[in-house]
Amino acid sequence: MKPIEDPTLWVGSELSRREDWQHTLTPPELAEIESALQQIKVRSLEMEAIEADDFPLPTFGPRLLKARQDLETGSGSFFLHGWPVDRHSVEDNRLAFWGLSRHLGTPISQSAKGEKIFDVTDSGFKVGHPKARGPNTRKGLSFHCDRCDVIGFMCLRRAKVGGENLLVSSAAVHNRILETRPELLQPLYEPWYYRTHNVDTGNDDPWCKQPIFAVHDGRWVAYILRVLIDRAYEMDELPDMTPLQRQALDYLDEVCADPDLHYRFMQEPGDLLFVNNFVNFHSRTEFEDHDDPEQKRLLFRIWLSMPNSRALPPLFSGAFGATEAGAIRGGIHPPR
Repeated sequence: MKPIEDPTLWVGSELSRREDWQHTLTPPELAEIESALQQIKVRSLEMEAIEADDFPLPTFGPRLLKARQDLETGSGSFFLHGWPVDRHSVEDNRLAFWGLSRHLGTPISQSAKGEKIFDVTDSGFKVGHPKARGPNTRKGLSFHCDRCDVIGFMCLRRAKVGGENLLVSSAAVHNRILETRPELLQPLYEPWYYRTHNVDTGNDDPWCKQPIFAVHDGRWVAYILRVLIDRAYEMDELPDMTPLQRQALDYLDEVCADPDLHYRFMQEPGDLLFVNNFVNFHSRTEFEDHDDPEQKRLLFRIWLSMPNSRALPPLFSGAFGATEAGAIRGGIHPPR
């Protein structure tokens, strides 16, 4: 148990001052992306068949390659501003998001239907509905990770009120726990039960086990999705959560929620956000939406498997499949 020293470590508003955190598209870069989009449309390529070479970005492409590296060995996040979503149709924005994302990694499925771009919008599902997932409700979300190397969002419309983004460096969370409640750190390095998500109908296993914190092959790895942990420990066939485990989870949530530790911001229309799930936890505040369906909050979400990803501990195979560095892994798969 010692402090994590890692280039992905940052604290609070320090993130906004890092050179690897954000980039605003210039007029030449916008023209290049627009040209690539029009080429795709002329060729009538199916979205999921589009690879990076099909979406040529001769000058902006190298900037995205730098972002790919920064996602793994820099701040672990990349905030891109300035895509004119209001000048394009919803489907053209989807194509542009896909094309830009292909320069970073390989999209993987996010649902049992095989969706590789997921619409993040309030679908009106009540709590407990079998189709309810955090991204299709308006409720606030606790700090968590998704089942992919990197998660990406493109904002098309923001909510009437709320819906802010929060990011926290998991290494900073680890170090704060070590400093203030070291007795709660060891349980977070031990394996935890995770129940299979209710939308993961292609998975025959009812649960898996993996640690929340780990150092593997000399690299920092962290992952948390508390809703599935809590559901697992409610299962009759699994042991109850110990008081120490519950204290550790509760304190981890408390540390993540510290405004001095996390960074809070709003994703505006035309902003793209990419986050490495193994070095940062992310969250969202509750929001109030517009009454007009055409104005309701809408983001596109993509899950990416990265060619330069870090190796994962063997126990992560239950949720991610492959654990080798650079492997195609993660996602939710259709029923066999």
